[in-house]
Amino acid sequence: MRDYYNIKINLPGGIASPGYLKDILSAAWQANVRNVRFGSRQQMLMTVHYEDMRGLERNFKEIGVIYETNTDRNPNIVSSYCGEDVFRTGQWLVANEYHSVLDSFDFEPLLKINISDSNQSFTPFFTGNLNFISSPEPHFWYLYVRFKQSNLIFKWKDLIYTNEIGKVAKTVETCMLAGECNDEESLFAAVNAQIRYVSQPAAQDLELPSFSLPYYEGFNRYESRTWLGLYRRDEQFPIELLLDICALCLKTRIGEICTTPWKSLVIKGIIDQYRAEWSGILGKHNINVRHAANELAWQTEDHNQDGAILKNKLLRYFEKNDTRTFGLCFGIQTRTKSEVFGSILVKKRPLITIGQLAIFSVYDIYYTENFNPNSRTQLLFEKGLFKIHVAVQLERLCRRFNNQRSKETFRTVVTEPDELKTIQKNTKLVHQCPDCLTVYDPEFGDISKNIPAGTLFDELPGTYCCPTCDTAKSAMQPVEMNKLIALNTAA
Repeated sequence: MRDYYNIKINLPGGIASPGYLKDILSAAWQANVRNVRFGSRQQMLMTVHYEDMRGLERNFKEIGVIYETNTDRNPNIVSSYCGEDVFRTGQWLVANEYHSVLDSFDFEPLLKINISDSNQSFTPFFTGNLNFISSPEPHFWYLYVRFKQSNLIFKWKDLIYTNEIGKVAKTVETCMLAGECNDEESLFAAVNAQIRYVSQPAAQDLELPSFSLPYYEGFNRYESRTWLGLYRRDEQFPIELLLDICALCLKTRIGEICTTPWKSLVIKGIIDQYRAEWSGILGKHNINVRHAANELAWQTEDHNQDGAILKNKLLRYFEKNDTRTFGLCFGIQTRTKSEVFGSILVKKRPLITIGQLAIFSVYDIYYTENFNPNSRTQLLFEKGLFKIHVAVQLERLCRRFNNQRSKETFRTVVTEPDELKTIQKNTKLVHQCPDCLTVYDPEFGDISKNIPAGTLFDELPGTYCCPTCDTAKSAMQPVEMNKLIALNTAA
């Protein structure tokens, strides 16, 4: 018999009223649940002992809570509403618009649906099957469709009006799950044969914003009010803490509590006169805020201790080595069919299996194109690593990202000084390590590896690697010597 059950409660758009949340938490408390979690799709998760399950079911039935047990048949609708009035950068997408979209859904989706502001990078764009993203045209949205079990995405031909999103999503889902539409053209034709909706042609493609994860924890000022972000290192939120938060929200007329894809909470609209009471709640429950920024940039799978343990181990290594991770976010995937959001992805895979049981596993490291986590293109960095080697290779990849960003910044900002123009008369090609910037110059060879002067790079053995950090020969990049001189001058 199963000892524990995993319960999931969807919070559409990552929005919950304090009163509704209080009822759920009170019912869970009566069933001896003491902590809850929030998932990567902004849902509420809890683990219940089998002896308490019947009582929880009875309590949920009394207050009308819809939930799932050990399944994920109805994925939660993800939205970027949690960043509205916090990290807002859009011109027309405001709170009422999000509510209009969510109100247009009169069904429980069976596909993953994302609702995103195109100007933010706090929540993912393309982790859904139906991804609605705000367009430059007020009240109209792009739709990017990804078939189930596929990594390929295509853009819908039309921009869809805000109030029509629920209807369109329902019809698209019905056609996709019927199994008769296997490509873009057939799906578009099937949907338009069934419904009419307000739209306009999607003349231009979506421009992905550059990724920058905002610091989403602690007390922060936004215009005339304050918002509070709460992150828990172990992803566990004590129910007693959440009940106190709900009570103070009700007392101070805060109508919404938001969950985020980073498994955290955001409370908006805190009035200055109640700031001390909010601080008092944190003190009462010994809640720390202002963790290091690199701690906040990780996403693990739901209901998975394996990924959480690895995350904490990697964080300790980064802290010990003072590794710079600004501009990056990390995802840890330990199950084949799960999906995590990140510009750098650590994927666990079984090396030896007996039946369904993995006896021995290794790890592969991928990074997304341009290190933008919203890119669907994943590039392999290292393959088949033992767990003990993952942290070192992640640090190498972080250095590569930082060196790449430094070069791009230099090219953008620094104009060519007059004294460098004379150097270009005799351009010489060398090869440079992307991780530590060590240079192989054929004029000098490599004394440390007994490579004589005059040995061309192409003549080096395939086993040659960077003498400083052991980066493979194949990863070293050809660079003109004059550009190296310019880079060193800037430094």
